[in-house]
Amino acid sequence: MKLDSDLYAYPWKSMQENNCNSYLIGGDSPLLIDPGHQHLVKNLVDGMEKDGNRLEDIRLIIATHVHPDHFEAIQTFARAGVLTALHPEEEKFMQETGREFYGAFGMDMPEIKIDLYLQEGELRLGQKNLRVFFTPGHSPGSISLYWPEKKALFTGDVIFATGVGRTDFPGGDGNLLRDSIERLARLDTEWLLSGHGEIIRGKKNIQRNFSYIRSNFLDYL
Repeated sequence: MKLDSDLYAYPWKSMQENNCNSYLIGGDSPLLIDPGHQHLVKNLVDGMEKDGNRLEDIRLIIATHVHPDHFEAIQTFARAGVLTALHPEEEKFMQETGREFYGAFGMDMPEIKIDLYLQEGELRLGQKNLRVFFTPGHSPGSISLYWPEKKALFTGDVIFATGVGRTDFPGGDGNLLRDSIERLARLDTEWLLSGHGEIIRGKKNIQRNFSYIRSNFLDYL
């Protein structure tokens, strides 16, 4: 669904099966964030096509992290020639722990090549300038992406509406997650676009959500 010009959301709403929210930034170099599970990717592709966004038009996929519900379907796009981007710490996690982690869920880890290594700082994609934030805690190499033009923050599983990412998976770290959340809270944000759950719109609502997280979660991480 279209949220704003060149900004699309494909939220996962089923309560019967886990999958992530996916997001698309359009324009001259379309970017997809977190394609989700492989066996559910048709839902994403169909939703994109309804908005006029074709799989073959996507130039780059950014994975906020490599947990299966965010990353597994990246192979569908990679086979179509879409470039893939990941933080090097997350690729290291994938190489060292990923196969066993995927196996624990009865899945095979995607065998793909990472084309672009994300680092903290500016990321220029066509005519758009984005900012990458290294936000570990839920996973060792998690990143969040900020689009200043729209004041849109894509958080993966760092923070949700009234919730935070779990830290009991391999590589999770509550102290790092707390620090990552506080960094993101300082951004001027009008769209909070998380990996699961509801989208939050409006600076006051987003800051209210960060205050709720501080009061109810951060002391327990």
